[in-house]
Amino acid sequence: MLADEPPGSTGRDNVGGTDVPRASVAALRRFARFYTRHAGLLEPGLYGTSLTLTEARILYELARGEGSHAVDIARLLALDRAQLSRTFARFEKAGWIRRETDRHDRRRAIIKLTRAGKALFRSLDHQADHDVAAMLKPLPGDVRQILITALATAEHILAAAAPSPIVIRDAAIGDLGLIIHRHAVLYARDYGWNRAFEALVAEIASTYIRDFAPDHDGCWIAERDGAFLGCVMLVRAGPDAARLRLLLVEPQARGLGLGGRLVDHCIAAAKARSYRRLVLWTNDILVAARALYVRRGFVLTASEPHDSFGHHLVGETWELSLESD
Repeated sequence: MLADEPPGSTGRDNVGGTDVPRASVAALRRFARFYTRHAGLLEPGLYGTSLTLTEARILYELARGEGSHAVDIARLLALDRAQLSRTFARFEKAGWIRRETDRHDRRRAIIKLTRAGKALFRSLDHQADHDVAAMLKPLPGDVRQILITALATAEHILAAAAPSPIVIRDAAIGDLGLIIHRHAVLYARDYGWNRAFEALVAEIASTYIRDFAPDHDGCWIAERDGAFLGCVMLVRAGPDAARLRLLLVEPQARGLGLGGRLVDHCIAAAKARSYRRLVLWTNDILVAARALYVRRGFVLTASEPHDSFGHHLVGETWELSLESD
């Protein structure tokens, strides 16, 4: 029996419900315990501060960009939103962060580091670099390279087994062109639709860019590690109504619940903009999308045959009331 295995373990049996040997699990856990102790991560405060390891990682994510939404950080780090909210309250009280209203969605706040928060991050980052350098310094150059290569291999293997989370962000310059391209390619491949559909998507995108008003409109991109996985758009359809448009999920992301997340994001954005109704137009052959709408309470209000995109289709109008929860 390995020294790190629990009493009663033979070292040859598997962890319950998996085909992973206990010896493999014990080896990885042993290294995790070794590194957290060796790197000083078990101290009450990280690098002499009052921050925990989790809080320092949150600070790191805030320092990476020009501002973040709380929901994106919670999803990226797999943190409970209540826990993250308490952390942000502590950071705000300490003067390390400030909240700014998102100009695209006034109900949401962007979290940014203050000057004091940036100074704290630089201090932590400097100390972390110093401590890791001290750890590597005694190693000969060739041994150091073996270690770095082994760590990179471990990261690559574990990252492949546990892919990065899918995030939903505001569309940026250039994204609308990609949306046109992916709609045209996928609908031609899956349904045989011709360039008339590409022209329609291009017209919708062009109108959105030209007439965009953040108080009324929005467009969002779903991505993982920078790779495009889907999109959805919200535009004004009248004094009290918004229209959901251009919902798309890439084939490799289907079955992950992303379509539902995009629709829910659009519904939440419509409510935040004080719309009372959300409408959309689709076609009856788009079965998966129609199922998403039905599950969220959309009601079919009109149906009409039409000849478009090189096919005989049945267009449908669906509507969701945003006044009742």
